[in-house]
Amino acid sequence: MDTHTQAKWDKAAPTFDMMAGKGAEKRWRPFKEELFANMDGRILFLALGTGLDIETFPTGKNITAIDISPKMLEQAEPRVAAYDGEIEARVMDVHELEFEDDSFDQVFTSCTFCSVPNPVDGLKSLRRVLKPGGDLMMFEHTGSRYYPFRLMMKLMSRVTEKIGPSMSRDTEDHVRAAGFQVTEVNNLFIDVVKTIKATNPA
Repeated sequence: MDTHTQAKWDKAAPTFDMMAGKGAEKRWRPFKEELFANMDGRILFLALGTGLDIETFPTGKNITAIDISPKMLEQAEPRVAAYDGEIEARVMDVHELEFEDDSFDQVFTSCTFCSVPNPVDGLKSLRRVLKPGGDLMMFEHTGSRYYPFRLMMKLMSRVTEKIGPSMSRDTEDHVRAAGFQVTEVNNLFIDVVKTIKATNPA
């Protein structure tokens, strides 16, 4: 377990809902709902955080949700309990997944790989537990390929990484480097907020 990262997000948990902002949640909700509407079969979701995304899940699904922070999952408990379906919430580091190979039909992420310390290794770990031919579907914010945004976000990351996420990750490239086949990328705000769809090659 990466205790440094765990401690960082434990510290953020009490004020996370306020920091996430109702405006941002409202803005991105339709895109999350559209992505999560694809949920089917046995699903792995990360990172659950305080459970803000649960309201955007379709009902009646079988979801295993993980987060590295036990304090985050404590905040999420009322939302997990209110979900019309099954959510099993577990404290877990994506680098050390406690699941058998080929355990899940789909993996979903939401603003996760801006915070995973070793993103390619984390994605390889997801690929191990995802069935061949299974789907990886991601709602993520990333770095930009465009000047001056790329430079600005790299500079911002020197500060933001100390208390939360990186602002300059090349997540799309990381997905490919982990062995996934990227099938679709939708840019929702410039090339910074996006959905990424990929498959685990058989």
